[in-house]
Amino acid sequence: MNIVVNEELKAYIDPLTPEEHEALERSILTEGCRDALVLWGDVLVDGHNRYGICQKHGLPFQTVQNTRFKTIEDVHLWMIDQHLGRRSISDFLRGVLALRKKDIVDERRARALAEAARPDDDAPFDADTPVAESPAESTAALPPPAPLSSREAIARAARLSSNQVVMIEKIQKQAAPELVAAVKSGVISINTAAAVASLPAEEQVSAANAGKDELKQAAKRVREAKRKPREESGESDASDQSAGQQPDAVQMLERRVAELTAENESLRRQLAELRAQLATAGSL
Repeated sequence: MNIVVNEELKAYIDPLTPEEHEALERSILTEGCRDALVLWGDVLVDGHNRYGICQKHGLPFQTVQNTRFKTIEDVHLWMIDQHLGRRSISDFLRGVLALRKKDIVDERRARALAEAARPDDDAPFDADTPVAESPAESTAALPPPAPLSSREAIARAARLSSNQVVMIEKIQKQAAPELVAAVKSGVISINTAAAVASLPAEEQVSAANAGKDELKQAAKRVREAKRKPREESGESDASDQSAGQQPDAVQMLERRVAELTAENESLRRQLAELRAQLATAGSL
């Protein structure tokens, strides 16, 4: 049997830790490879660790074809859902996978909108469809995934809170690789990592290299720095009110205008990105 290991698929989900890999190897040596490897044609989709262990020790294994995959995106979505259904993965990885699923679903929706506006004779050829598949082997396509149009929907898919999703998004966008490695390995919590991600990259790296205690201290300093202006503002308001003065309504309105302006700019960027995706799809 010719089994192809696609390195991109193998690395799509975070690898097992050395301890987890050793435990799996002991289990297979004792009980054999109980779960079948999942294939897409010749390509290995699920069971890379089991396949490697069986090859190393010359052990037999079973395979099963998933003929419902039509594109590599189908494979990615299936892999994500498989791992989101497992209890053993960390909350951080759960959130990362749910956000990755959202990106795939959003890209599909953008393409669908572009193709709906395209004349039939201009429809592009789908290069992701495996040419080796025959009609006899084909079955019904995978059902379209539910949209993840809000943080609440992402949180439900990942079985996390909306606040945890916000922190994971922040870590993905702002955290240095060393900080990401620390939260992935469980050295620090998502909450701590999100706080440290507010610091400049060099300070994140320095704290991560110093270890768990320094990361916690860095997070504490960030939280205290954020808390201090709020406390000072509260003291100022109390002083003003005790002097018979009302809070400055103009300043409150200015702050609100600034918040709305920033939110509007963010929405403009998102709209521009979507239009760019549609334009790119339309030019294919």
